[in-house]
Amino acid sequence: MTSRAELPRGRGEVWVILQLVLLTALVFTPSIAPEAWSAPVADVARVVGLLIGALGLLSVGVAALYLGRNLTIFPKPKPNGFMAARGIYSIVRHPMYCGVILCALGWSLWQTSTAALVVSLVLCIFFDRKAAQEERWLQAQYPEYADYRRRVKKLIPFIY
Repeated sequence: MTSRAELPRGRGEVWVILQLVLLTALVFTPSIAPEAWSAPVADVARVVGLLIGALGLLSVGVAALYLGRNLTIFPKPKPNGFMAARGIYSIVRHPMYCGVILCALGWSLWQTSTAALVVSLVLCIFFDRKAAQEERWLQAQYPEYADYRRRVKKLIPFIY
């Protein structure tokens, strides 16, 4: 049985709602499940988290600027849009998802929250599945997407 989020109808509203729920859980998890990491580990985690989060924000910002009028909160591409394959999109197919994952990881480390790290892992899996659905829609709209997909990694530049 196909889940409603994977049906080709609509723009992917269910994906957007699930994403908002997961991001809300990520933000509130450290205050709901507080914990204390040891001082040296916490200090390093905060610095690394800040750097990773900044890289994530940069990725989201550059991708959003490149998309311009093509930008939408929904995973289904706009009917009159264009296929993004240059700039940051030549390095990773889903730089916004990559950026949000990096922001989530950065937030979790900055908050020194193991529970938030678990939510970040769930977000990684979620974005992998959301990207898979989005790619079905992109392939249907842009026949050249198949070649682009073979050349450029999905969520982690040069790796995955």
